[in-house]
Amino acid sequence: MGERLTGFLASHLQAARAELAQGWRVMRQKGPTQLQFWFIALLIGIAAGLAAMGFRLGIGVLQHALYGVEDPRMLNSFARDLPWYWVLAIPIVGGLAVGVILNLFTDDGRVRTVADVIEGAALHNGRVEQKAGIASALASLITLASGGSSGREGPVVHLAATISSWVSERIGADGMTGRDLMGCAVAAAVSASFNAPIAGALFALEVVLRHFAVHAFAPIVIASVAGTVISRLTLGDLPEFILPGDSSLIVYVELPAFLLLGIMSGLVAVALMRAIFWADDLGNYVQDATHMPRWLRPAVSGAMLGAIAIYFPHIIGVGYETTSAALSGQLLFWNLIVLALVKAVAVAITMAGRMGGGVFSPALMMGALSGLAFGIVATSLFPDISGSETLYALAGMGAVAAAVLGAPISTTLIVFELTGDWRTGLAVMVAVSLSTALASRLVHRSFFLTQLERSGKHLAAGPQAYLLSLYRASVVMRAADAPDAASREGCLALMEQGVFLNPRATLDTALPLFEETGHSFIPVVAPATDDAPATLLGALFHVDALTAYNRALAAIAAEEHS
Repeated sequence: MGERLTGFLASHLQAARAELAQGWRVMRQKGPTQLQFWFIALLIGIAAGLAAMGFRLGIGVLQHALYGVEDPRMLNSFARDLPWYWVLAIPIVGGLAVGVILNLFTDDGRVRTVADVIEGAALHNGRVEQKAGIASALASLITLASGGSSGREGPVVHLAATISSWVSERIGADGMTGRDLMGCAVAAAVSASFNAPIAGALFALEVVLRHFAVHAFAPIVIASVAGTVISRLTLGDLPEFILPGDSSLIVYVELPAFLLLGIMSGLVAVALMRAIFWADDLGNYVQDATHMPRWLRPAVSGAMLGAIAIYFPHIIGVGYETTSAALSGQLLFWNLIVLALVKAVAVAITMAGRMGGGVFSPALMMGALSGLAFGIVATSLFPDISGSETLYALAGMGAVAAAVLGAPISTTLIVFELTGDWRTGLAVMVAVSLSTALASRLVHRSFFLTQLERSGKHLAAGPQAYLLSLYRASVVMRAADAPDAASREGCLALMEQGVFLNPRATLDTALPLFEETGHSFIPVVAPATDDAPATLLGALFHVDALTAYNRALAAIAAEEHS
């Protein structure tokens, strides 16, 4: 017995020694490279954190210059005492500035947003447009400071992605490294903006990278912590919103009410998103019908916002004051309904007017207003088993925001970190889960993915849908002079039947054509020009297209599970 035990221990000791030796070799070979990458992640986190703080402080400085307000968080109350013509004029001037900037520095007059960051991660090896990104950040800063009704998280996220794209190009980062660096920048920007390090890291993984691979976790956490440190050194370690007294769940029998709140919040989120998209379509129609120059569109929206702000100044900017009032239970039921409706209209006008800004802060405000309204009704109907109506405001805030972003995990944590209240967990989680589940079935999973879907980029369905669009026929085809090329006679016969592909066509066009025709190959033909006739370049084989697709899927799977 003793000899068997000794042999057993010796064999396991030898195996452990071999594993330690192998680990030491790996650390010697890859350790410095990994440490260098983490150091780059730290620097990107610091840079993104500083950019986020600069953006936030810049809004305050410009608001002080335009409105004369000392505390930007009290802008809504301050604007009530300003002359009506000043409240009307500021968004118009801001809209003109935004229009000129976007007309000069973007090719389509459109502000870049979180949707473009998601697209950059999925389709462009973790890169976004840098010139357009800087212009968009400036345009969004002016929008938020001059009366636009949007949020600051979208511009900050894209600005951070612009920083990471610059770094990725300088170091020649491949696709996976570029995406990881982009995740680091986004995490730092979100954590710095909201003093929310946990949520910042998870937002980058859940919304931008859309996976939770272990290799990305450490550098993203490092960058997120760096962004939080920058925020706390600048603004202090205080929650964004201060909740009144005891807002914890008192009776568990009250949980079904939060299920209903989740359903209502999902509908509110869908209504907000569809209002934005409808307003954007209407704006496009009016612009085309009137031949309005694109630089004038933000100014027209600014005039509409200014007219609304004369009577409802709560629409101006991020809406911190109104959200805080809702979370504190300081608003009456009908005030809540009116303020929510007007805010939704203002957000739709801002977004459709191409003025810049994000949707997260408006979603928080809409959720707090609608949640408190629901809470007032619920606690009035069942006073004996109900807690505070402000708990419904908090849960509604998280539920609407989660449904709009399509990010239930990170949004739940952002709500906790924004308020510093972790006792409300059950209520918030119940409402968030129901709202996200409902809204994701009524839109393409989230506001950002629906934006991409409307522009023809099918990222909502996952890699199996969008990877096909990354491979052009001209890249995968066999050239006409290749040894294993398709016969020229066969290609000409298919061309006479009208079965051929443009060299710029992608596999998402080619594969359905293979299914439809049943051919093993399809000619790739350069279209005729004024100087030359149509030219046969080669042929795309069905097996080659499937092989390229399978390799791409395998590469994505390896990245997401490494």
